[in-house]
Amino acid sequence: MSLTNATPLEVAKAARVGSRRLAVLSTDKRNAALTSIHKALADGKDEVLAANKQDLVDANKVAAGGTLSQSLVKRLDLGKPGKYEDMLQGILDVRDLEDPINKTTAKTLLDDTLVLSRVTCPIGVLLIIFEARPEVIANISALAIKSGNAAILKGGRESSHSFAAIASIISQALSTTAVPSDCLQLVQTRDVIADLLKLDTYIDLCIPRGGNELVRYVKNTASIPVLGHADGICTTYLSGDYPADKATKILIDAKVSYPAGCNALEQLLVHISALSTTLPVVAEALLQKGVSLRCDPASLAALSEELPAHSAALLQPASSEDYTTEFLDLVLAVKTVSSLDEAITHINAHSSHHTDAILTLDEATAKSFLAGVDSASVYWNTSTRMADGQRYGFGTEVGISTNKIHSRGPVGLEGLTIYKWVLVGDAQVSAEYGAGGKRWRHERMVVGDDEGVARSEEEREVLRRFRAGKGV
Repeated sequence: MSLTNATPLEVAKAARVGSRRLAVLSTDKRNAALTSIHKALADGKDEVLAANKQDLVDANKVAAGGTLSQSLVKRLDLGKPGKYEDMLQGILDVRDLEDPINKTTAKTLLDDTLVLSRVTCPIGVLLIIFEARPEVIANISALAIKSGNAAILKGGRESSHSFAAIASIISQALSTTAVPSDCLQLVQTRDVIADLLKLDTYIDLCIPRGGNELVRYVKNTASIPVLGHADGICTTYLSGDYPADKATKILIDAKVSYPAGCNALEQLLVHISALSTTLPVVAEALLQKGVSLRCDPASLAALSEELPAHSAALLQPASSEDYTTEFLDLVLAVKTVSSLDEAITHINAHSSHHTDAILTLDEATAKSFLAGVDSASVYWNTSTRMADGQRYGFGTEVGISTNKIHSRGPVGLEGLTIYKWVLVGDAQVSAEYGAGGKRWRHERMVVGDDEGVARSEEEREVLRRFRAGKGV
């Protein structure tokens, strides 16, 4: 990894060259680099946490002045119990995953000894722009190296000490490996984001990691494709049949375990039949955890009647803006709905299409919800906090995507690959086919190189040619 003050164009050109060299490295060499990074960051923990502590001191001063949000400060802290260890484990988890590139995912026999294959490959050069979250450097580095992509990283000034410490350690670790240093670059120059976002000749994909303002700016400015999400307005629909104890367990986790996370619960939709049964139990538990409930008239009236006076006094009436707000704090908007269709309609209109859930015992109701809600992740009887690359088994993630092309939801290794078409023939040419010529066979082939699974003698002949070195 290079810590650089070079111009955006110089950075992008160097990353492009590095990406070409990285893409052809063997799996073993890329994995060895991840092992080196893991060891170096484990050995350098005290150095990184000392730098992070300085960032926290500076960030808290700025937050006290009102120009930095407390949610960003919370995301900045690497010293939280288990957070650094999770970062390290993510590197090993990525290393131990199957290599995502150079995999044949489909084959078609176009004609005798003429085989078309779809083969996975790296996207190329990634631009990662992020706020706070210094662990992003380790996450992105691991995913980029494993997937064969170069990465340009530009972080916010609020975590500059942490970034510099982590980047320096990774750079030293990579100097002993086959991975070219230019394939990972931490840009330290200020005010270069707008210029980087215009370099579509050299940069293939931008992934913003941060608040709504950052993501909107990137999407409005970039000339290159952008993958990511602007908000994390996650909603759970509580059906009247779901047990109060299970609902409480799930909703406490979704709202309280990490309120500043983009997968934290921001809205609770309650079926009218649960207003005087399940909701009061859930609401009392949330209030005891310090959660402020902003309720529509129906839920406010029901809770005011059912809850003890001291708890009911903590309730607040909701405004229309509360149902389009990502609070990133111990605040939850509550709304009453009279049907599943009303819940689905509200979510599709007001959520950010990140992660939404239903709590119900009825399978038909759940399946209708899962099919009808247009979000990157949809859940049945679990917490929205499950939306995470590590929890999905991706090792770690570069972010959450609400896009509807290429990759959606937590983006791990698979989301950082694309594919190319590989055609292997034996002197066939296009002029031989068509009217009056040869006919295409267009037969799907079994993916794999085991001759015993081939469906035809022609396919077995192609596989024999592959093993004899006469094809790729």
